[in-house]
Amino acid sequence: MPASPLERAKQAVRSQVWDALSAADAVHDASVHGRIPHFKGAEEAAARLAGLPAWQRASVVKAVPDKAQFPVRVRALEEGKTVYMAVPKLATRKPFYLLDPAALTVPPAEAAASRTAAAIAPTVEVDALRPLDLIVLGSVAVDRDGARIGKGAGYSDIEFALLTEAGLVTPETVVVTTVHALQVTDIPIPTTVHDVGVDLIVTPEETIVCPAPHRPTGVHWPDLTAEKIAAIPALAARHVARRS
Repeated sequence: MPASPLERAKQAVRSQVWDALSAADAVHDASVHGRIPHFKGAEEAAARLAGLPAWQRASVVKAVPDKAQFPVRVRALEEGKTVYMAVPKLATRKPFYLLDPAALTVPPAEAAASRTAAAIAPTVEVDALRPLDLIVLGSVAVDRDGARIGKGAGYSDIEFALLTEAGLVTPETVVVTTVHALQVTDIPIPTTVHDVGVDLIVTPEETIVCPAPHRPTGVHWPDLTAEKIAAIPALAARHVARRS
């Protein structure tokens, strides 16, 4: 199926950001195209995030498994925060790893690595999560209004929708992304009803507060193919439940 005009517009923004990061030697990736950028300065962005009141108030954090957000996950565990991290592609019936700092068998700097988490952390169903104080997203690009795009697979948006329908995302939940300054684009990012916006953008040098970012209220089923639903057990189960 050919890409829609909106998807082509999103891909144009992605390509521009990937090219800019590569030209500036701002990433650790050998090739950044097609990835959530593992940007240089991720540790400084994590330190800036850790200084914010929203972080300091948070005791339960849902974080992406991307390398760019590894320092964020390490800090969260070191500070005694519970961390949930998605199973790759949400491909199991229990689609989140539970990293409980009180139960870790390895140091936080090891447990926060996605491969180690997969080996040591129990997995939990959506309904078993605790309400989320902070959600940390990876991004390819983000604008100052809080619109963001990932690499195009859509898993962060599906996670958010499932967690929202389960009552785990509340009006008090803060959504944040850590990025390189070159990932903050002046080009308005086109979005759809299922796209998750962020409340805060944190770069190594700057914290940007976004005005009234968009939050989906749940799963937007018309945007999902039967194949996508079938590939995500938690989504498939919810689809069956809503039709019965």
